[in-house]
Amino acid sequence: MSTITTEKNAAIFAEFGGSSANTGSIEGQIALLTERINHVSQHLQKNRKDFATHRGLMAMVGRRKRLLTYLSKHNLTGYRALLDKLGLRK
Repeated sequence: MSTITTEKNAAIFAEFGGSSANTGSIEGQIALLTERINHVSQHLQKNRKDFATHRGLMAMVGRRKRLLTYLSKHNLTGYRALLDKLGLRK
């Protein structure tokens, strides 16, 4: 179900993680999860009874929430900047 190509993945990490090779950056991981969450949300709007995908979506949202909590504790200015870039509310 993942439609994120290698080029798009590298572009996300280049924009948010500083380098396309820096795939371990928290900001890049959060941005990648946000992209996947948006894609799965669109899928679920068309396929309301796809409960297995809904469960996967909830897992991704939880993982993103834990990463955002970590980032807010360790780098508050980076956390606020990332929320503005991604358009997440908090």
